[in-house]
Amino acid sequence: MERILTGNGGGYGFDAPATAFNDNEDLPYTDEVKRATDAIYDRVKDVILPEEWPAHAPLIHAINTLKRQKNAVILAHNYMTPEIFHGVGDLMGDSLALAQMAAKTDADIIVQAGVHFMAETAKILAPETTVLIPDMRAGCSLASSITGRDVALIKAKYPGVPVVTYVNTSADVKAEADVCCTSSNAVQVVEWAAKEWGSDTVIMIPDEYLARNVAANTSVRILSWKGACEVHERFTAEDVAALREAHPGVIILTHPESPSAVVKAADFAGSTAAMADYVKREKPATAVLLTECSMSDNVAVEAPATKFVRPCNLCPHMKRINLRNIYEALKYERYAVEVDPNIAERARQSVQRMLDLPKPDKPARFDPAREAGPIELVTV
Repeated sequence: MERILTGNGGGYGFDAPATAFNDNEDLPYTDEVKRATDAIYDRVKDVILPEEWPAHAPLIHAINTLKRQKNAVILAHNYMTPEIFHGVGDLMGDSLALAQMAAKTDADIIVQAGVHFMAETAKILAPETTVLIPDMRAGCSLASSITGRDVALIKAKYPGVPVVTYVNTSADVKAEADVCCTSSNAVQVVEWAAKEWGSDTVIMIPDEYLARNVAANTSVRILSWKGACEVHERFTAEDVAALREAHPGVIILTHPESPSAVVKAADFAGSTAAMADYVKREKPATAVLLTECSMSDNVAVEAPATKFVRPCNLCPHMKRINLRNIYEALKYERYAVEVDPNIAERARQSVQRMLDLPKPDKPARFDPAREAGPIELVTV
């Protein structure tokens, strides 16, 4: 098994793995495969063309067979393509849900169908479990915007001020922080940290836009970092206006990693879990999810009454994960993610503090009617 030690350098500018595999194994679409995957296709037939299914089905069947043989589970983020999310995913959701699931699983192997910080988080929470990521280059622009050394310098500059780090960060950043958050619980965590540390100010890193949108929903003073998600920062209020003009009556949902002007122009803002929950609960006739491209397809499977308009931005890192490299990851048990034990211990405390907070009844929403809160960007 190839093992790659991470968690002590920050950033995710990975080179291609040193060991190369040339797996051209033929996995035909046989009658057995068809029988085994017909029920899955019936679920996703509205988002995957029938002409495409014979290419997906053999890999789905092979992956699901390997999972049973190896006591493995696949954590599938909401941004995975539908053949992954609905075809082989065992534990699916947003970053908070995946972290909670990783902490509880009794599997021998976790395959992270997502990006590298998610695999690190799974390893931090399940240290005795083998955690695999199908492509070590599946990084994150937001995670790469800050390092553990940056956080240490920030803490030295603002002694006594609690540091809340978004879960979309490397293990060494989590290790320097006081507590983690996700977009599902960011306001809750910020207010908890302010109370716990007896501070009227919280440092929230590294997403500037999430920090501004959190600041609009709390009275806590927030300092932040100039980091952003390359998917969400490209959306604009003009995009929202154009969608409303082209599709009268459309309900527009966005993510709090988007600029505040986009959140204010939308009908609803929340985490990926909150967006999915809103669509399934409210059943709008037409909706658009201003987020990563695969999200709409995955929600559409569970919300057939809603027509989805699909302008979106593609995450190139998420799209490095596909059925073929998931299959190869399980078959060869590659690439195993390891986190330096000293970093993992400190990072686990930050993540566990988040997981120990009361779980909200439903994913938190961000009120688009509120003005963006003032924040100060910190530098080191």
